[in-house]
Amino acid sequence: MSQITAHILDTTRGRPVAGVQASLLKQQENEWKLTASGTTDNNGRIANFLPHDSILDNGIYKIKFFTREYFTELSMPAFYPYIEVVFEISSTEHYHIPLLVSPFGYTTYRGS
Repeated sequence: MSQITAHILDTTRGRPVAGVQASLLKQQENEWKLTASGTTDNNGRIANFLPHDSILDNGIYKIKFFTREYFTELSMPAFYPYIEVVFEISSTEHYHIPLLVSPFGYTTYRGS
């Protein structure tokens, strides 16, 4: 399993969100550098952001989830064209970033 994983659930429909592209970026001074990218699978998960044995340096990262296309395909208006979740890596342990979405809101937390 990758050191960074993510999961998206649609709280309106009560289902995982498949096919959403996401980018993992690292903050370097005043810029964000693309580190990896992935797409959610049929279970709404990205388990392979990084190769299995890769360990990221400590620092500030974000995952940018491109959610607009998902809601457009459902013919649902969405207030957020993308969602950025910023977090800090401070060890070599696993970091799981779940995202709960609806057309007009979202929430996230540190998963396991």
